[in-house]
Amino acid sequence: MRIWFKEWKAGRMIKDHIVENGADDTRTHKVFAALDEACYALDLGRPLWLDLTVRDFKRFAKARFTQDCFLEEIPFDYLEIEVLEED
Repeated sequence: MRIWFKEWKAGRMIKDHIVENGADDTRTHKVFAALDEACYALDLGRPLWLDLTVRDFKRFAKARFTQDCFLEEIPFDYLEIEVLEED
């Protein structure tokens, strides 16, 4: 599984990070592990999965984490997560 994490501000991507996870695990566990790795690499706190975020991710394999999903202030508009390739 390959997941692309992108920070967006004012309509432009300012940072990105791709996580590859070939572990023999469930899709959910792979996504959570990738999110942990990306947040560490991008120096972010771990965002909360709101109902809308979960629904978008299940439907489109893509979702946005806005300020509402983070406990601390973020220096960008949103963090986008997108599945590029699944096992």
